[in-house]
Amino acid sequence: MAVALAAACALLATVGSLSALPDDRRASAGSGPPEVSPGAPAASGSPEASRSRSASPSPSPSPSGSAAPKGGATTAGPRRGPATTAPAEDSATAAPPVLAWSADSHVWAYGCGHDYVVARPPEQVPPPPAPQDARTWAGTQSAVHGGGTTVQLSVQGTSETAVVLTALRVRVAGRADPAPGNAYAMDQGCGGALTPRYFDVDLDKDRPLARAVPGNDAGTPIPAVRMPYRVSATDPEVLLVTARTAHCDCRWYLELDWSSQGRTGTVRIDDDGRPFRTSGLTGLPRYEYDTSAREWRPRAG
Repeated sequence: MAVALAAACALLATVGSLSALPDDRRASAGSGPPEVSPGAPAASGSPEASRSRSASPSPSPSPSGSAAPKGGATTAGPRRGPATTAPAEDSATAAPPVLAWSADSHVWAYGCGHDYVVARPPEQVPPPPAPQDARTWAGTQSAVHGGGTTVQLSVQGTSETAVVLTALRVRVAGRADPAPGNAYAMDQGCGGALTPRYFDVDLDKDRPLARAVPGNDAGTPIPAVRMPYRVSATDPEVLLVTARTAHCDCRWYLELDWSSQGRTGTVRIDDDGRPFRTSGLTGLPRYEYDTSAREWRPRAG
C-alpha cells in the first residue's frame, strides 16, 4: 500500500509540471503577426512584404494616361517643368552673308586709252596689245600703271539675301618717288561719246577719298554713283574706280563695307593679294606707237 501511494504521488507531480509549461502553438495562434523592426526587410512571401511592393511608386503616367515609355523616348503633347524638346536653330550659327567679287585693274579709258611705265627703251618694248590682253602684256614687261589706274569692280551676293554696300574707302599702303622708265601710251588719241560714272581717287592727297563722279552718254548726264547699294546673287553691281597720281609711285587698295540682316563686314579689294600700283608720269618721256612704221615714237605735247 505504501509503495502504491508513493508511485501515485510521483505520477501526479510529473503531470503537474508538464501542465505548467507554455503552449507554443496556442500562443502562436492567439497572438498577431510577429513584429518587424523598422529597418529590417520583410520576408518574401509574407503579407507585410506584399503590401510594401504594392505601395511603392509606379512609373509616372504620361499626360494621355499611359505609362511613360522606356529608353528616354519623348512623349507627345505638352510637358511641364524644364523644356526637353530640341531648341530652335539659333540664327547666330547661320553662315554670314558673303560677297563674291572680282577686280580688273587693266581697264582702259574708252576701251583704248591708257599709259604704262616700262623701264625699257622703245626698241625693246613690243607693240600695244589688245585691251583684253593688257594684263599679260603688262606682266611680261614689268609695267606699272602710269598716271592712273581704273579698277572695274564686280560685286554680287552669294544668295538671294540682299547685301547692302554701305561705303567704299581707299587705303594707301605705300608711297615712293615715281617709277623710272618711259611712259608708253596704248592709244593714238582715241575718244568716245560714252563717259561712264565712276569713283575718282586723287592719290596725291594725304587722305584720298573715293569721290563719286557723274558720267555722260552722248550729252545725256549719267548720275554719280551713290552709296548705299543693294546686291544679291541675281542683282550684281559693277563699280569703276579711277585712281590718279602725278607725283608718287603709290600702292593702294580698297575697302568695301557691307551689311545684311544686322551683320556688318569689310572686304578688301586688291590685285590678287597685292596692292594696286600707280605711278606718276611727271618728267618721263612719253611714247606712242606708229602702226604704219611699226615702231614707238615720241608723243608730241
